[in-house]
Amino acid sequence: MSYKKNTIVNRRKKMDNSKLFGEAANEEQLLKNNYRKYRGENMDIYYNVAICEHAGECVRGNPLVFEVGRKPWIIPDNGDVASNQSVINRCPSGALKYLAKEKN
Repeated sequence: MSYKKNTIVNRRKKMDNSKLFGEAANEEQLLKNNYRKYRGENMDIYYNVAICEHAGECVRGNPLVFEVGRKPWIIPDNGDVASNQSVINRCPSGALKYLAKEKN
């Protein structure tokens, strides 16, 4: 009888942190649910300190956008939209959300 060696598999669920409670988020909902808005030219990033697990995915993902000791600690324009979305989608708690702005 042969046994397959167990391998570690990344079990992390792919997040879509443009959603709130499984639905497309909008600014009104995010602000009503205690998210703070950080404005950018091409996207806004929202943060809710009350649900943050402090896993550090954001700071490790892009310290130019997310820097804890700086005020404001989130500057969306220090990264491009795709990179910011990727980093925010790694937030395990959902404390970070984003809304990309439509290009005219």
